[in-house]
Amino acid sequence: MGAPEKTIVVDFGGQYTHLIARRCRDLGVYAEIVPQDCVLDDAMLAGVRGVILSGGPRTVSPEDLERFSPNLKILRDRRIPVLGICFGHQLLAVANGGELAPGGNPEYGRTKIRVVDNSSILKELEREQLVWMSHSDEVRSLPDTMRTLALSKDDRIAAYESTDRLVFGVQFHPEVTHTPNGMSVLEAFLRDVCGYRNMWTPEDQVQSIIKWIRDEVGNGKVLMGTSGGVDSTVAAFLIKQAIGDRLHCVFVDNGLLREGEREEVETAFREMGFPNFYVVDASDEFLNNLSGIEDPEEKRRIIAETFIRVFERKARELEKRYGRFDFLGQGTIYPDRVESAATGKATAVIKSHHNVRLPDWMRLKVVEPLRDLYKDEVRRVGLKIGVPERMIRRQPFPGPSLAIRVGGPVTREQLSILRHADRILQEELRRDPIYERVWQSFCVLLPVRSVGVMGDERTYDQACVIRIVESTDAMTADVSTPRWELLLNIASRIANEVHGVNRVVYDLTSKPPGTIEWY
Repeated sequence: MGAPEKTIVVDFGGQYTHLIARRCRDLGVYAEIVPQDCVLDDAMLAGVRGVILSGGPRTVSPEDLERFSPNLKILRDRRIPVLGICFGHQLLAVANGGELAPGGNPEYGRTKIRVVDNSSILKELEREQLVWMSHSDEVRSLPDTMRTLALSKDDRIAAYESTDRLVFGVQFHPEVTHTPNGMSVLEAFLRDVCGYRNMWTPEDQVQSIIKWIRDEVGNGKVLMGTSGGVDSTVAAFLIKQAIGDRLHCVFVDNGLLREGEREEVETAFREMGFPNFYVVDASDEFLNNLSGIEDPEEKRRIIAETFIRVFERKARELEKRYGRFDFLGQGTIYPDRVESAATGKATAVIKSHHNVRLPDWMRLKVVEPLRDLYKDEVRRVGLKIGVPERMIRRQPFPGPSLAIRVGGPVTREQLSILRHADRILQEELRRDPIYERVWQSFCVLLPVRSVGVMGDERTYDQACVIRIVESTDAMTADVSTPRWELLLNIASRIANEVHGVNRVVYDLTSKPPGTIEWY
């Protein structure tokens, strides 16, 4: 499903690895991620004009050099330029004869650098430029075959290039939005140094995705769990376009959904012309299994296992009516794979992933039409193929649903309180122009109580957190800054209208360092 011309991003375990690939795509260059222990052979390098090495959470070791040096030789022999970012910057310097100073002198967050040579990949940067740093090791010295492009505090090497312009390194992270003009660094490397000319867009991939589904599925049938979220809806629509009524979609009502969600999804799938769409009400089963559970990871596990049992029962029922299913459709996208560490052995696991795990008896092959796309790319594809805009513009919703927005045990009463608060938040936000910029907005119930006053009476009720963030792909997110009057109005309505809440707070944490969801 990729374009013939591409760049490769080697994953050394940094959480920004997929963000690098995402930014390359923003610049119209298709990017694929490969693990750090890959072998850059002829097949992998077909169509590759440049390679980027990601950051990572460790010090460059002799093992790293021994493992990756053969790849560096191949790239040099083929005269394929390589750019190292953070850990990749350090690895390239040491591999070419530079000296590394491990630990003891860290730079984290926004840092000012001084550009001393702007004739290369830093040509669009100011002489003094703010960048985003995240490292403790540093390149202490460079070999004669390299020259310094930028320095940070105390004249530490922040960027360099080789004299033959085949090796480049930046200690900072150009891929994050916290580095102003960072995209210009990547663009200069990809377009000017590597010579990429084609413009890749996700919309252009629609026909190749549909063809891939047809080739993969053949004459088989696909069973798919659909949540009504953007990812599963677009994936289902693509599969339907590819194989028609051989797709069967199952929507499970787990009792943890937002207000009116089940009805909205049923209506949308009926209007989109899905002939085989089934709703299973398993709310009692989910809530009974979650009774008394406080730990969010345990909630995720229980919800996943309960979903499997419910899905399996429905699958057996459908197989009796329609015969054997051959494939399981899923709406997996790139960020899913990042946060479940599916793309690299060294990537840290942030949260367990919630996609369907196959019951042993089913032995189905998985079809994931969107596994190489990011959320905003999925939205663009969805609009291209005719998915209703109201479904495309829906905010992301976690697989474990409202269970992970309730701190402490999940009960019907807590869910009712949370739904009421969330409805107020959404009502007020939709009336304001800021809603168009919002990636995700929701409420969280905290497992703490505080003293309040309602009229002349003392209350001892729960605290509700309002969370509003802006993002393009969920890899990073900035806290949103609504008008103060809007926030005050939302807080006032929740405190006065939602029985059980007497205190409302606003979460000011961006990602990183936090995650978008609380639990």
